[in-house]
Amino acid sequence: EDQTKDHIDEQGEPSGGLHPRLLRGLPPRHLRGSLPRRVTAPGEHRVDTEEKFEEFFENISRQKIFAFDSETAPLDARFEATSPRYTVIVGLSFCWNDNEAWYLPFRGPLGAETLNAEKTLEKLRPILENPTIGKIGQNLKYDLVVLRNAGVTVNGTAFDTMIADYLLNAGEMNHNLDDMAELYLQHKTIKITELIGTGKKQKRMDEVQTEIVSDYAGEDALITWRLSSILKENLAEFKPLTALNETCELPLVEILADMEFTGITVDTTLLKELSNRFTAKLKELETKIYAEAGHDFNVASPKQLAVVLFEELGLKGVKKTKTGQSTDIDVLEELAPLHPLPALVVEHRQLSKLKGTYVDALPELIHPKTGRIHTSFNQVSTATGRLSSSNPNLQNIPVRSPEGKEIRKAFKPGDGFDLLLSCDYSQIELRVLAHFSEDDRLCEAFRNNEDIHTRVAAEVYGVESDAVTSDMRRSAKAVNFGVIYGQSAFGLAKQLGIEQAEAQAFIDGYFRKYSGIRQYLESILDDCIRTGYVSTLLGRRRNFRGGVIRPVRKGGLNQAERMAINTVIQGSAADLMKQAMIRIGAQNPGAQRPGAQPPAPGWNLLLQIHDELVFEVRKHAAAALKELVVREMSLDQPLRVPLVVDATLAERWE
Repeated sequence: EDQTKDHIDEQGEPSGGLHPRLLRGLPPRHLRGSLPRRVTAPGEHRVDTEEKFEEFFENISRQKIFAFDSETAPLDARFEATSPRYTVIVGLSFCWNDNEAWYLPFRGPLGAETLNAEKTLEKLRPILENPTIGKIGQNLKYDLVVLRNAGVTVNGTAFDTMIADYLLNAGEMNHNLDDMAELYLQHKTIKITELIGTGKKQKRMDEVQTEIVSDYAGEDALITWRLSSILKENLAEFKPLTALNETCELPLVEILADMEFTGITVDTTLLKELSNRFTAKLKELETKIYAEAGHDFNVASPKQLAVVLFEELGLKGVKKTKTGQSTDIDVLEELAPLHPLPALVVEHRQLSKLKGTYVDALPELIHPKTGRIHTSFNQVSTATGRLSSSNPNLQNIPVRSPEGKEIRKAFKPGDGFDLLLSCDYSQIELRVLAHFSEDDRLCEAFRNNEDIHTRVAAEVYGVESDAVTSDMRRSAKAVNFGVIYGQSAFGLAKQLGIEQAEAQAFIDGYFRKYSGIRQYLESILDDCIRTGYVSTLLGRRRNFRGGVIRPVRKGGLNQAERMAINTVIQGSAADLMKQAMIRIGAQNPGAQRPGAQPPAPGWNLLLQIHDELVFEVRKHAAAALKELVVREMSLDQPLRVPLVVDATLAERWE
């Protein structure tokens, strides 16, 4: 922090264009000189004729490692914001030294000189598919899926600059090439909006002049190449991060590319039926809401709803926003015991969201050629190391609600497969907590395969296990999971609908019986103050700036302290799941490779929902797959307590 003070002017703003991350304490070693504004002279390395390609091919054939990047365009307008499975290749760029890049255009405006994509890729196939030739990229998974669309399976994933920057700076939101070029190379890149524009006038990449795309694409490949050496040096300063990158994150790239390429099948007939049922249910709820309000109004309008709740019904506001009284979900749930209308609005919102996000949206996302939906799995979007899913988010379908179950019923095996296999870790985060804390009582419960929530309830309430009521168990379950997230007595009381004093008494009783847990949680925060970071089972790090973790913590944990504890527990669980996915993926090397429909082993990994994996499988291979997945997810039992995997075969995900 002292090293960056001189770069802040009197108004507290960065001077000299200093990157915001530098103001948060990144040391100067991250800066390694600068690049010229353009990485090539216009057209110098635009490989747009057969003669130029032969020269390029002779050159790349001698390389043992190179960086590459793909430029793409949407398959059609409907899929513009979805995964790479819905794109076509406009061109490829390559780089293997600090000064030059090559761009191979496959598509361009009318009259542009381009290479024949099919013929060119066939010539490049031995190089791209050779696992001994290293491939460097920025968000390599995207490029792997794009090339798989064209029938080429890239092997030899050697380095991903986006993932490396994420491992070094897990708390940062952006790990894009533009930001990294400015941070590490003091270079401002050509922005994508300079090429294709924005809004209604935005062009497709293949509508932009190839010489302009060439400069942009070449710069991407060159900067990726230059960044890779800097990021490797920075990772090497933290040996656990280098190992995490090479043994976990990079191998996972190809597994996730397989999953994205494969996609998952949905029953459109069932979804249409669900849409009709949800529409009828929403109308029924609206009728009840209007009856409680005494008149019709726009239920989706926060402003109109606020008038009904706080002016007409006279309910007391809970919190204010810039535009008036808040009507968010937390407020409505707090008001629900006071009047029937807020609970009805909550139900209406939840049903409306499920209908819009899944029931009506999923059929529109079905790929025209595969007949499947292809979500994107994101490796760098959470600070804990968990994967996320987008376009569409298939990790966020409610598990326990009847409506969520109905939506899950629409997911089924694809053509050539008979069953879905769902395998999930049983209470993995609590098992990680037991492993780290070494609390005798918690470890004993897991080793004896006891119901952990019943055991905790019996311990805290001082009764025998068979005397534990459902309410007792519910309280214990809330505390068990709340501990991981630093839940306060206030939060527990609100969740369980009990008095705060009762909630505090339960928490105090919990920590008296399970004192090893409290000591461990305190040690996480004390170590974080000393080192400036927390780390997971495999050495994943998350930095916390000075002062956010307090030496003396009274009256509950603050947000940073809760985040620190959650990172260690949830992040370690994510590490274990990623290891399991890599081990399982190694057992199915033919997964959805071009020409294999379906692949020889008779199964595909389709989804990861945090602690759960979903597969499609042929009936004859189902029993063997179930055994294989349970074995590999057990990971040779790396914890002090057993890792337990629940496995279920069925015709539908629900």
